[in-house]
Amino acid sequence: MAYKISSVWNRKTKDVKKISKTKIAVTYATALLDAALQKKSAAKVFADVLALREAAGKDAEFAKYMVCPLWKDEDKLSVLMQVAKKLKLSDETLRCLDVIYQNRRFGDLLPILDEFVHLYYRHNNVAEVEVESVKKLSSAQDKKLVGVLEKLLGQKVTVAYKICPELIGGLKVRFGSEMFDDTVAAKLGRLEIMMKGEE
Repeated sequence: MAYKISSVWNRKTKDVKKISKTKIAVTYATALLDAALQKKSAAKVFADVLALREAAGKDAEFAKYMVCPLWKDEDKLSVLMQVAKKLKLSDETLRCLDVIYQNRRFGDLLPILDEFVHLYYRHNNVAEVEVESVKKLSSAQDKKLVGVLEKLLGQKVTVAYKICPELIGGLKVRFGSEMFDDTVAAKLGRLEIMMKGEE
């Protein structure tokens, strides 16, 4: 590819093959964020990453294709470049894809994108909160919940929702290692324990 790898990429990914699988995503995501901050393009790269994740999420075969050793890396790069052109990705994001290609790390692409999102939010002091509910919240409920969470945590909040019909009702809120379970299922579980005389 024509994209030149910047020094920050060389520095951050120099010994990446020696790094454990769990740290690879952090290494690449950190390099991407550092490069984006240097170029003052972090917001654009963040938008790129979200767009790439959304595109991958719409295609169930995408992740399988990226990790499949039967497909050539050149073909995988070609597919990514087609997606990149359609999404109008920034130079820094394209450099990231170039480095992933050169180091044969296509199987780590999605974890790298996920880790970049976490790093970006952390850099901007935004708390990531996971909320499980029996059905989708209305815009008014969402706004109220975000307001309560921001007041409780003392910082901006981004909420990832997950629909779980088995909860029956209520919400399960998770922030880091902390969890608040106000679901009907949890209350019934506690009631059952009390009825058994175990509490």
